[in-house]
Amino acid sequence: MSEKPRSATTKDRLVAAAYELFEERGFDATTAEDIARRAGVGRTTFFRAFGSKDDVIFPEHDLLLGRIDERLAAATPATRALALSEATRVVLRHYLDEGELARARYRLVGSVPALRARETGGIQQYQRLFARWLREWMSHLPDGHLRADLLAADLVTAHNYVLRRWLRDQTSDPESEFDQAMRVALERYQPSGLEPSSTVVVLRTSATPAAIQAQLQPLLDNEAPLS
Repeated sequence: MSEKPRSATTKDRLVAAAYELFEERGFDATTAEDIARRAGVGRTTFFRAFGSKDDVIFPEHDLLLGRIDERLAAATPATRALALSEATRVVLRHYLDEGELARARYRLVGSVPALRARETGGIQQYQRLFARWLREWMSHLPDGHLRADLLAADLVTAHNYVLRRWLRDQTSDPESEFDQAMRVALERYQPSGLEPSSTVVVLRTSATPAAIQAQLQPLLDNEAPLS
């Protein structure tokens, strides 16, 4: 049985109305009252949903920050690299799910300097959140804080590179491009304290190297490759 589509909420209607008006009149010429009227609600309802007209453009920013924080908080020493990739993917998939709305935002932000400044501030919030967790995870390294800040910047840059290619219709497979971007961002910092430590055990034996290899080969053949 197919899942029933989600009914549009008042917040959804306000966002849709806002973008219609921004396309028709421009961002600066549209007021919060105009948006409320187009959505069929009162001014008070608008300000219960959004603190300002600008908030209509980035309605899920705080929610996404919270989801990233939760994913990184759940990471174990053995899964930190995976957690970083999955936390970054949270934002990409949000935009992919938005579809044409994300592309409309991209066009609008590119044409309004105040919105570009706000977007830049939002990107810096993502970067600071990643850096905060990475600094904690890499605190045992002599240059841990430097590595953390560099990796946080690389993660955000890699995400934005793929997202903008999708927004510009330059890729039809953003998920695969994202996977490659994350590999590039993460591999530059290995070993970085993100991966679990390895233990080397040395044993004395009279067996020949060929005999030892014969015993170990079945185990190596069954070892799953790292992805």
